[in-house]
Amino acid sequence: MKLLMLGGTEFVGRAITEDALDRGWEVTVFHRGHHAPPAGTTAVHGDRTAPGGLDALAEGKWDLVVDTWGGAPTAVRDSTRLLAGRTGRYVYISSRSVHTYPLPAGTDEDGPLVEGSPDAACVSYAEDKRGSEIAAVEAFGDRALLVRAGLIIGPYENVGRLPWWLNRTARGGPVPAPGPHGLPLQYVDVRDLAHWTLDAAEAGLGGPYNLVSPIGHATIGSLLEACAAVTGGRAELIWTDPARFEEAGVQPWTELPVWVPVGEMHDYMYGGDVTKALAAGLKCRPVQETVADTWAWLQELGGIAPQRADRPSPGLSAEQEAALLGL
Repeated sequence: MKLLMLGGTEFVGRAITEDALDRGWEVTVFHRGHHAPPAGTTAVHGDRTAPGGLDALAEGKWDLVVDTWGGAPTAVRDSTRLLAGRTGRYVYISSRSVHTYPLPAGTDEDGPLVEGSPDAACVSYAEDKRGSEIAAVEAFGDRALLVRAGLIIGPYENVGRLPWWLNRTARGGPVPAPGPHGLPLQYVDVRDLAHWTLDAAEAGLGGPYNLVSPIGHATIGSLLEACAAVTGGRAELIWTDPARFEEAGVQPWTELPVWVPVGEMHDYMYGGDVTKALAAGLKCRPVQETVADTWAWLQELGGIAPQRADRPSPGLSAEQEAALLGL
């Protein structure tokens, strides 16, 4: 199997590249050259946002292309048009954010979608992802697989959500923990996403798939307790009424990574119907394994995870923690 990976040096792209190499596939990684791809790949360089940026892909044939692009849809439009006649299938790693907000819990892939255009410049994350989906389908038809991921965590994370909780519990002491303890989460380990994606592409699947764990696969309690345990058990999780965070002006999701309170936002983020992906073979490892492996990876890096420049560093400040704990 010959794979062309657009990206492939960080987080999702890297996990997919490594899974393909484990299968013995021949992998070409197209990237800007800012980070080294995994050993065993063939690297070609280009910038999809620049004139002539796809020139390195003017020739060549592949069985599969996987694309993780999250910017202007025109980049996906140009890539798909260039490769449609020389590639068997195209996988676009999209997002459940392409659905309109609010969205009732239990909504499947047929739920309402935001507007998007393959000819658009950067608009917003949701519209950019939707425009890119449209570009992939216009060029590849039913040969396009749209992987609508939700929250993605695991080794190589460069957004900072799980790494922040791990580093915070590693420091020990009282930690404000957003409740309720049993609040269900829905996420996907990046390695489970990678494995399912390549299996699905190899099986010839097309169309959209929600790709996250089943609702309640983990809870905020099981996630944070796994963080506290794997980092040495020095942290004391102080389960705190969500109203306290709201009163203190703490922002869900950003200042309290992963957590969103019960309500419309929680239904939207953590209420997707994944029946279709489960029927197509999605398997999700236990939260404890994801947390432990991410901590092991972080330790290899000295505790400092890479951080995407286009995403703010998440987490509470020491001053916010002190105020919440009444110190």
